[in-house]
Formats: sequence, structure tokens, C-alpha cells
Amino acid sequence: MYRQTQEEKKVINKVMMISGATCFALLSACDDTSTSSASAELTPAQQACLRDVAKTTNNSQVVVLSSAFSEAGTQVTVGVGEDRAPWNCIAYSDGATAGIEFLGDEGAL
Repeated sequence: MYRQTQEEKKVINKVMMISGATCFALLSACDDTSTSSASAELTPAQQACLRDVAKTTNNSQVVVLSSAFSEAGTQVTVGVGEDRAPWNCIAYSDGATAGIEFLGDEGAL
């Protein structure tokens, strides 16, 4: 079974707080099972990776765990599902992505 690190838990909690605050501020319903985080808070690279990892995994419950910008391409770690299983994604300035792969223990799938 995949176990989250303390850093991942902090990031997830922060995203959930931002998402909840945004939903409250907009007085709209917030569905935790959809692509998380307010879109306005995400970079285009993060949005592209969330979109393509969700498509690859056939699971719309995705969240950005971390990202690192580079001129060559932005590396984004995406958590998938309730357990936030880690997936890698590289996003490019043209909106394309590559390198989508599971980072966890495949025996736990």
C-alpha cells in the first residue's frame, strides 16, 4: 500500500484548504472527487499534467503534489485517487506532455 510522506500530506492539506476556501468564496458546491485545486491557482503546465494524467489513468480525482519549473519542461508530480498514488508528468510550453508514468510500487496496485 502506498503511504504518503509528511511533505505530501502537507501539500494535499494546503490544496484542500485553497480549494475549500475558493468554493466557499464563490458560494458554489465543491466536489472533492473531481480534478482538485482551483484552476486559477494552477500553472498551465500543472493543468496540462492534471488533464493528461487523469486521461491516462481514467481517474478524474487528481491533484498536484509538487512541480519544478524548467525551461526544457516542467516536471509535475500528480496524486491520483483517494490514496494520491504518485504519477510523473513533464509539461511543455506548447501544452504537450510526456513522461507520464507511475512512481509508486506497482505491486501495491
